[in-house]
Amino acid sequence: MLNYDLHCHSTVSDGLLPPAELVARAAGRDVKVLALTDHDDISGLAEAATAAAQHGIQLINGVEISVSWRSHTLHILGLHIDPTNEDLLAGLREIRKGRSTRAQLMAQSLAKSGIAGALEGSYRYAANPEIIGRTHFARFLVEHGYSKDVRSVFKNYLIKGKPGYIAHQWAALEDAVKWIVGSSGVAVLAHPGRYTSGRKAMGKPTLRELLREFYDLGGRGIEVVSGSHTPEQYAEFARYAREFNLFASCGSDFHGPGESYRDLGHLPDFPLDCVPVWQAWE
Repeated sequence: MLNYDLHCHSTVSDGLLPPAELVARAAGRDVKVLALTDHDDISGLAEAATAAAQHGIQLINGVEISVSWRSHTLHILGLHIDPTNEDLLAGLREIRKGRSTRAQLMAQSLAKSGIAGALEGSYRYAANPEIIGRTHFARFLVEHGYSKDVRSVFKNYLIKGKPGYIAHQWAALEDAVKWIVGSSGVAVLAHPGRYTSGRKAMGKPTLRELLREFYDLGGRGIEVVSGSHTPEQYAEFARYAREFNLFASCGSDFHGPGESYRDLGHLPDFPLDCVPVWQAWE
């Protein structure tokens, strides 16, 4: 099997590397097929495509759309999308509009806890200010000594009940899937293990309701192998893939050196009986 990595981020959203450098790093790690899936923005795809051609990598046009479903925030990957599709572009623009307002409220919440300068400090980490988000605030908090690293920030800040958390309404699941499918893409539920662990985890009955609704709306994939999943979760989500007739996807969810659970590429193989998502376009 070729070395696929179908989930990663550049400085266009909350990654640390510009698209061309991200592709070069993937090539250096023997990735053969790479999807750039920045949050709610596809403006890095052209630069990534140029770099991919130079390095002999097949680039899959992708995006990761922020979604509100019931009381949960989800991420839906769009793989093999048409980046010129007007409905998709318009939908992503609407999502981005709300990010600056949320950032202001997050900074105000942190200021009430004695953490000043968070808005300006976080924007310094956002190469694309339209995609200001929690990871940029997390980097600011690490810089000022409030946490040892970005991952540990989310134990004490920026989550529900903690300073810096602001509830936000993202795109509807129906809309996100419609934009992806309408742009000839495959809609994939990203890192489902993140929705089934933690204090606000959805239980198995709720996850099944989500997957049933997702499939009925046109969703066709689930990220079985993710950088944040355990080996036990690979098997668990492979079972869900089979149960709901979903393609299996794999991605490191790489954001940058030192900030990610996994580096680009070299992901574990799928459990047996999974149908790879790339069969949807190959």
